[in-house]
Parts: sequence; C-alpha cells; structure tokens
Amino acid sequence: MQKKFLRDEEYSPSEDTFFISDYIEKEKGFSALDVGSGSGYLTKLLWENFTFVVGTDINFAVLKNQTYPTQNLVCCNGSDALNLEFDLVVCNLPYLATDKVLDAATDGGIEGFEIPKKIFDSIYKNIKIGGKFLFVTTSLSNYQKLMEYTRKLCLEPRILAKKKLFFEELILVEAVRQK
Repeated sequence: MQKKFLRDEEYSPSEDTFFISDYIEKEKGFSALDVGSGSGYLTKLLWENFTFVVGTDINFAVLKNQTYPTQNLVCCNGSDALNLEFDLVVCNLPYLATDKVLDAATDGGIEGFEIPKKIFDSIYKNIKIGGKFLFVTTSLSNYQKLMEYTRKLCLEPRILAKKKLFFEELILVEAVRQK
C-alpha cells in the first residue's frame, strides 16, 4: 500500500496559484468552493466576489494554521463531506506525474491523473448545472486524459490559458457542467 504524506506546512502560493487567481478575480456569483484550500489564498480571493465560500483540505493542521485564514473550512478528501452545489469550484490540483504519491499537496500519481481523477469524482456532484470548475494542470502530466475524463462526468472543458515556465507549461482549464 502506498503511503501518502501530509506535510505540517501549507503549500505556499506560487506560479500555479497566481495563474488561477487571475481568472478567479473575474468570477462572480453566490457560492464557490476551493478544493485543496491549503494556505487559504484562493479561498480568501473567492470571498471578494461570492456570498458563500467553502474551502476544503485533506490536512487539518494546514486548515488550522492558514496564512490567509477564512471561514467555512472543512477537513475532508476533495469535497466528500459536502452535499451542496456551487456556482464555481476551483482547484489547484496536485498534478505532478509521479510513480508514488509522496506529497499530497503536489503529487498527482501515475500520469498526473490518478489523484486528480479522485478529486474530480468527489467534486462533480457539487457543481451546479451551468456552474464552472476551474483547475490548473501541467504539460508534464497527461492533461488530455484529464480533459477526456471531465467529459465523462458531463463537464465540457476548454483551455482558458497556458503559461510557459522554464521546464513546463501550466494549463488553466474551465469545465462547465452540462447536466
């Protein structure tokens, strides 16, 4: 059995966080969910344009000590503990393609698909019909497989933007729930 390690410290905002935040700032609505809230950076940003915001994270210690503290935090895997629908769901996925998941904040498992798939399975029920799911992935993972999987969940994905970094390209995807 693979061991998954949770660090005591949060995943600090970095290039991928700021990449998705540029798009989150443009979104408005009643309800939003940040899956993998970590530092609370994106969750706090969502509070600026949404009336009701929830942040989830698998790591209780991280939620308890967020750098950008917010309300409505739930410790759970993905959004397993929630039975609510949201206008917008965001996730800075653990997308790195790895043979073993050693860091739950960054490692996506085989092809960078294994862990994101579990997150998608958890959250798709929480997206309102017509609602959006914004997520970041990378050219180093099998992002095409991830996009195909979103279609199986009745989400229509499209690439909003790409950002070249030294060794990879970040990819921002918007997936709208069809039914």
